[in-house]
Amino acid sequence: METIQLKNIKKTFHLGGETVRALDGISLTVSKGDFVAVIGTSGSGKSTLMKALLGLVHPEAGSIRVDGRETGHWTRRELAKAVGAVPQAEHLAFPLRVRELVAMGRFPHLGALRPEGHEDRAAIREAMDRCDVTELAERDATTLSGGELQRVRIARALAQAPSALVLDEPTASLDIRHEMTIFRLLRESADRGMTVLLITHHVNLAARFADRFLLLSDGQVAAEGEAGEVFQEKVLESVYQWPLAVEPDPKTGTVRVTPLQDP
Repeated sequence: METIQLKNIKKTFHLGGETVRALDGISLTVSKGDFVAVIGTSGSGKSTLMKALLGLVHPEAGSIRVDGRETGHWTRRELAKAVGAVPQAEHLAFPLRVRELVAMGRFPHLGALRPEGHEDRAAIREAMDRCDVTELAERDATTLSGGELQRVRIARALAQAPSALVLDEPTASLDIRHEMTIFRLLRESADRGMTVLLITHHVNLAARFADRFLLLSDGQVAAEGEAGEVFQEKVLESVYQWPLAVEPDPKTGTVRVTPLQDP
């Protein structure tokens, strides 16, 4: 069971002589089977939070734990077995076939020398099927569209067979069908017991599929909890600085956020 816990995370950047508090006292617990969405405006600290979780930036205060253990006390290989990550962007340094790129997700299990076994091939095949990239298997990954590459990167994370999944804007560049496919995949993964932490700008899809929400504003928690606690007009308007209507969505059974005309 993988529980991700952040406690009082603080991170300051110094940019051009200006001090920017990217994260200011962020606390959050994501337990087994939870699907938690982190939402907020651009620059609110969402991506910095993701980088802190992955160890790409180091908080100046607070702690990040997986199953009660500080992430700094895990080896990178151990942590990769437990937590699959899909960062917002990456650069492919050299050409790889799509199947090879997805297979890299098995590295924490195989190491550098052990060849793929039946379990590895099955995990790769299932991940590619779930992300609808099987037909791309022999393509050079550097020739893929942005949306195709995003689906391949998610498949690579799933091929790790992790207990937890952390994603930063995983549906960027995806069309409606594949966007919905990924959100449904994440919902199904949580229903199977996976811990899912998603960073997204898509508030309506987040409201439809996630269990709980963390709303960030200027590096601080503006609201946290279930939809009824977070998706309130006054709360959202204060963060997004735009008039909004929050209404029940009769077709999905959740809520719908609609931007209104400029007042």
